[in-house]
Amino acid sequence: MRVLSILLFISIFLYADEVVRLTDKYLNSQKCKACHYQIIDQWKSSWHAKSHYNNDEYFRKTIDYLGRKSRKSKNAIRVSCASCHNPRITVTQTDENYEILVAMKLDKNSGINEALASKNLAEGINCVVCHNIDKIHTKFNSSKHGVHRISWMPQGTMVGPFKDAFSPYHKTEQRKHFTSEVDTLCFTCHANDHTESGLVFTNMEKEYQKNAKKCVDCHMSPKIDGVASTLPLANAKPKKRKVRKHGFRGAHTESMWQGALGLSVKKTNKALIVTLKNSIPHNIPSGFGSRELIIDVEYKNAGEVIARESISLTRRYISKRKKPTIAHLAVSQSKDMSIAALGEKSLKFKLNKKADSVNVTVSYRLVNDEIRTLLDLKEAIWSKKMLINTHRMKL
Repeated sequence: MRVLSILLFISIFLYADEVVRLTDKYLNSQKCKACHYQIIDQWKSSWHAKSHYNNDEYFRKTIDYLGRKSRKSKNAIRVSCASCHNPRITVTQTDENYEILVAMKLDKNSGINEALASKNLAEGINCVVCHNIDKIHTKFNSSKHGVHRISWMPQGTMVGPFKDAFSPYHKTEQRKHFTSEVDTLCFTCHANDHTESGLVFTNMEKEYQKNAKKCVDCHMSPKIDGVASTLPLANAKPKKRKVRKHGFRGAHTESMWQGALGLSVKKTNKALIVTLKNSIPHNIPSGFGSRELIIDVEYKNAGEVIARESISLTRRYISKRKKPTIAHLAVSQSKDMSIAALGEKSLKFKLNKKADSVNVTVSYRLVNDEIRTLLDLKEAIWSKKMLINTHRMKL
């Protein structure tokens, strides 16, 4: 019993270590709302605000699945994933000592479990994640993600794009990852991910093709007239700024997909050639594994559908037991079927000679059928087909 008590003490000592523990003043976005209410309202509808384990079904069920299929405990996996999903967590790693405590059911009061239950994490990626980063270590090994790639500012100092920013409530400083090097902030987490076996299943930073657009131009907004703070500091009025919206639109935002790929259709003697053109600087699909493009072809005669054909462009993952699995447990993966950044892909369909017209529809889905079934995802968003483009042609 004495040995077990020592192990428990060691675990608490190691993992109660403070990274940057937040006081009540900086605990959540409500503390920022008095001066930044427009930004907070935009952020609340974003998936950054839903990045916590309790708020995202896909994330939660992925962790639960990993906990069942791997040798790691569920909370150890949550700590690992928190490096991006909850970077303000006060522990950044676990080891075999913690796993022993879990196996012996002595982890209840451990520093790790307390850290995961902290109110600091409830809001996911909130203001004090991005706006308290001092430095992003771009030269670190690419295996380092999120919190392992950054240094924090002292608590009470917030950073942003404006050199002349001032607040009576906190110190303010400018950082280049909000100005000239803003993509590095996004790639702190939205970069690459790999399995325990070393298989890289997403590498957005590598596929990204620099052009006139930055990540924030699409996923936040172009710079617009507005205010960053509603404090009446300039002639008793809020200072006018060029600001971006903080809704962080992404793959979950249906309107983002409308026209995201160009679509052209050409008929030959025996085939229908469908060409998809990607004008944005990263692949489609990109990001987390098992996202999907669906090309539906409907052949019609006199207005009636006489034949249908579909092609799914997605990635599938295989476990060491040669069975379908989620990306994080894969030892191999199918060919990358995405449309390359600033590139195009042509697909061939057999021509139906009885048809007098054809409808081609391109849609996007967040999760393919295989993974949705494997994780038993129930929420409608995971099966919803979001329209990208459509084309009708007489034959």
